[in-house]
Amino acid sequence: QVQLVESGGGLVQPGGSLKLSCETSGFTFPYYSIGWFRQAPGKEREGVICITNTGRSAHYLNSAKDRFTITRDNAANTAYLQMSAMQPEDTGVYYCAARTLLCSGDPKDLEYWGQGTQVTVSS
Repeated sequence: QVQLVESGGGLVQPGGSLKLSCETSGFTFPYYSIGWFRQAPGKEREGVICITNTGRSAHYLNSAKDRFTITRDNAANTAYLQMSAMQPEDTGVYYCAARTLLCSGDPKDLEYWGQGTQVTVSS
């Protein structure tokens, strides 16, 4: 049974930092790219950042290029999203998702999804 479980979401003040985790099971993690997506209220889900199975990262949001970092630990079957200098516009539900080998910022291309974790940036 494939599972992706996000954790680490919560309330953070503008300018603050947050680290999300995506723990996975049920598939061969080292063969998959892992992407982070987010969905703000009333908006479509959008790609944020991705890391390939070989560790190369790809950004899909210009606003987050210098603030968000993605890493992975293949031994732990877990990926991470480190967010810094956060802004109210970063508020939303953050999802991790998996795709065989290659990254994609299009949600339709992802094979497996987590249930999401809420991130709220507010003072």
